[in-house]
This record gives sequence, C-alpha cells and structure tokens, in this order.
Amino acid sequence: MKSQEIVCFGELLWDLFPSGKKVGGAPFNVASSLNSLGAEVHFVSRVGVDPLGVEILEEVKSQGVSTELIQHDSSHETGKVLVHLDEKGVANYEIASDAAWDFIEVQSEAQEKVSQAAAFVYGSLVARANSLKTLKSFLKVAPFRVFDVNLRPPHYNLDILMDLMLQADLLKFNDEELYLLAELLGSPFHSMDQHIAFIAQKTNTPIVCVTKGKFGAVLYHRDSWFYNSGFKIRVKDTVGAGDSFLATLVNGLIKAIPLQLALDNACAMGALVAGSDGANPIITEKDLRRFIRKD
Repeated sequence: MKSQEIVCFGELLWDLFPSGKKVGGAPFNVASSLNSLGAEVHFVSRVGVDPLGVEILEEVKSQGVSTELIQHDSSHETGKVLVHLDEKGVANYEIASDAAWDFIEVQSEAQEKVSQAAAFVYGSLVARANSLKTLKSFLKVAPFRVFDVNLRPPHYNLDILMDLMLQADLLKFNDEELYLLAELLGSPFHSMDQHIAFIAQKTNTPIVCVTKGKFGAVLYHRDSWFYNSGFKIRVKDTVGAGDSFLATLVNGLIKAIPLQLALDNACAMGALVAGSDGANPIITEKDLRRFIRKD
C-alpha cells in the first residue's frame, strides 16, 4: 500500500499576540491541521533548551502532533514572532533572528521519513539561514514536494526562491505573492490565470494553487483549472488560514479525492480558521462538511 504519511519541515515558534502567546510557525500550522483531519503527519523542526522550548513541546503534544523529530538546541533560543493585527484581523509579523529553527540539522530518521512520505511540505522562511542546507538534503529524496512560498519580507531572496520553486511539484501562493513573483520573474501578462500558467511553465511545476482571501482560490493541475469563490465568515484573525488551506488541499490530493472537492474543502477550512482565534483551532472533516452544507 502506498504511504499516505506527510512530513512538514520548518519553523516552530511562539506567535506573540497582544492577548498572549500561541504556538505557531507555518509548517507547524500545516502539520496541526493535517492531524485534525486524521492524516498521519511528521514534523521536523528545532527548539531551544529553554523554558519556552519546554512549553512549546508540551503544546505540540497537546495538539496531537508528534515531537519525535523536533531537535533540541542548547545554543539558540526557541523562536518568537511579534504578531500585529490590523482592524480587519490581517496579521503582520516581526520575526526574531537566529532562532533554534534556523539551525535544523540533517538526521537520518527524518531523512528516512521524508524519502517514504506521500508529501513533503516546506516554506521559504526556513531557507533564510543554516536550515537551508538541511532542506536541500530533504528535497533530494522527497517523492512529492510541496512549496508553500509564504513570503515574509525581508527574509527571502529571488535566487533561493527560484531554486526552491524549480524543485517543487506543487506551488502555493497567495494572490499578493503571485503578482509580486510574476513581476520579478518577468511575466508579460496581466491576469491571475496567465501569471499562474507563466510561473508553472517557468518553474516546470505541474500544480499551482493561489489563494485569494475571502474570494476563494484557483487551482491549476496539469493543464486543468479549478475555482472556488470563497465562503462567508466573520474574520477574527487570518493567522494560519493559508496554512490550514494548504493542509486540507494536500490531504485531499494524496487521498485522490476529486480535485474540485479538494479545493472546496481547502477554502472552507481556510474560512473556518479565519473565523477562529489563532492558527490552530481543531477542525475535523465532519466540521468541514457541516460548514459547507450550511454555506
């Protein structure tokens, strides 16, 4: 039987909201959402040997995600991000440098999990420092590579982004990221679909997905197109909405459910998370079906 395990790689940190701290980091948010959906997920990261590290590992466990592949770092602190929310609940971030997750090492057990997984999920933020070397090692053995571009200025550069996109089997952007990268890559086009097709060809990527906030998402899958126009929700904050969207989409893809349904489920999940506090509310497939039926 083909493996349906998914490995997520990257930052694990505390999101520091005005109201208090919550565990976060885009790849962890993806892993947590996958776990809520019943997927078998492994998470590779690194935390400091400090009180925040002890606390974050307990929080990860409480969300049902294994800490087996999370490394401990005695030289660097557990990651922290200051989260600022505007009046619409849209988040901006101040990300501490030289965090433990910047120094994830190649370890044989994690390498083995990646090589056998149905999907390997990674982002651009973890490529800002020493962890890039480990990411490159994992990309060499991963059968299906999912790149959540997830730009966090100033923590990226175009050369590294291009290299990571060229190695991906699935690219996920939000609409702002799509238009920015289309311009940086010299797209001669104007519409979203044209930019998607241009980037797919430029990077030789067969699957590209772009989220559009409350207006849903578009999925390009091997020359076929799928659309969802979004779900109405009262937004509390947008933290983790895109991550939960990606988790739901990847879960649908590896389970080979119809692509339109996979996209619809992903958009519904993103909306539900945007309507909740923090990045990692527990939302199951049953919750998704109930929400979609009501919409």
